[in-house]
Amino acid sequence: MAGYWAGPRWGARCYNAVHSYLLPVAWTISALLLHRTAWLPFGLIWFNHIGVDRLLGYGLKYPSGFGFTHLSRSGKKPAPTGPAPLA
Repeated sequence: MAGYWAGPRWGARCYNAVHSYLLPVAWTISALLLHRTAWLPFGLIWFNHIGVDRLLGYGLKYPSGFGFTHLSRSGKKPAPTGPAPLA
């Protein structure tokens, strides 16, 4: 999230780097190959964090803004402009 201080383009790049599965896969494989059992929970929690984000609709970000993701447009929905529905 700190990347967004530098603007939406850098924010999206930083967010996407940490919220793609590439780094947790590398972390978990390194933990297994180096026999660092203390590192393994961090990789698994990282996997879970990304999965829960996707489940809640927070996908990888586009540079156009934080609310624009590869899954959907998140955030406050615009107010309807048409006539009110009949009850």
